[in-house]
Amino acid sequence: MLNRVIVLVIALLAIIQGLAGGMMDDGGVMMILIVILGVVYGITGVDAEDATDYLVVTIAVGAAAGADALSSIPAIGTYLDAMLDPASSALYASVASILVIRTVNRIKG
Repeated sequence: MLNRVIVLVIALLAIIQGLAGGMMDDGGVMMILIVILGVVYGITGVDAEDATDYLVVTIAVGAAAGADALSSIPAIGTYLDAMLDPASSALYASVASILVIRTVNRIKG
C-alpha cells in the first residue's frame, strides 16, 4: 500500500510541476520531495537483486525526457515533456538507492 501511495504522490507532483512549474516559486522544494520519494520507493518497492526491468524502464524514461521526445506533439507536448522530467528524476533517485542496497548486500556476502 505504501508503494502505491508513493507512486501516486510522485505522479501528482510531476503533473503539478509540469503544468504549473513556471508559476510556482517554491525554491525547488517540490523537486527535492520528488527525489526523496524516489529514494524511498527504490528502497521499499524494488527488489534490488532483480531490478533489471526497472532499470531498463528508468533508462528509457530518462532518455525520452532528455531528448524532449514529447515536445513535438502539438498543443500538449511541452506540458507532457515537463511532466516527464520530474518523473525521470524520481526514477533516477530510486536507482541510486538500488545501487546502495546492492552494494551493501554484496559486502555482507
